Amino acid sequence: MRKNKRNTLIGFEKIKKTYVTGPVKYQALRGIDFKIKEGEFVAIIGHSGSGKSTIMNIMGALDSPTSGKYFLKGKNISHYNQDELAEIRNKEIGFVFQSFNLLPRTTVLKNVERPLLYAGYTKEKREKRAMKMLKTVGLADKATNLSNHISVGQIQRVAIARALVMNPSILLADEPTGNLDTKTAHEVMKFLVDLNKKGSTIILITHEDDIAAFAKRVIKITDGLIESSNYKLKTARFIKE
Repeated sequence: MRKNKRNTLIGFEKIKKTYVTGPVKYQALRGIDFKIKEGEFVAIIGHSGSGKSTIMNIMGALDSPTSGKYFLKGKNISHYNQDELAEIRNKEIGFVFQSFNLLPRTTVLKNVERPLLYAGYTKEKREKRAMKMLKTVGLADKATNLSNHISVGQIQRVAIARALVMNPSILLADEPTGNLDTKTAHEVMKFLVDLNKKGSTIILITHEDDIAAFAKRVIKITDGLIESSNYKLKTARFIKE
């Protein structure tokens, strides 16, 4: 039986981004084209200054391109205003950062509830959805712990639970293992692999080959251009085993 075709979730068409500081112009992206389908796990990799962070900012509705089109779920959001972009961020994108951004003297449960609080959910609905996400990341038993009284790997999983609590279309992870030791980093990445197997669309921004190797597809960025949209990593087989 033929499998259902997955819909295109993200589409970049000739995306350019130029930063202007006084008389100086810097072209961070020089015409980027790629598509990401629902349910993919894609890593975007490149050295510092390659343009990968600019791609993340545009993809995450934190910035707009200078020219070109950014399609999200079939809608061209390239020239949305700040309020429209904020709505996209709140509804469609879950962010996971290397700095975690948890409130240290607040319980794990309350940290996961935060996006729901800002969205106006009742206390009962907040707790129910937050606990569901903590179960998803295997930390329901840590709900009442302060977030500075759990391990660093558990802290990142709490951050992932918080990113998922609004049921976003995309989980956008920006260097999520940057503050972790190698063993803990690989544990977090294996957890993201499991999430992807359950249907989550995950986009990973990283400069580390061993971390990118966990993704199913790797887009390599060099000097504001795509060098390869299916970059092969020699470490992939070893890491995935």
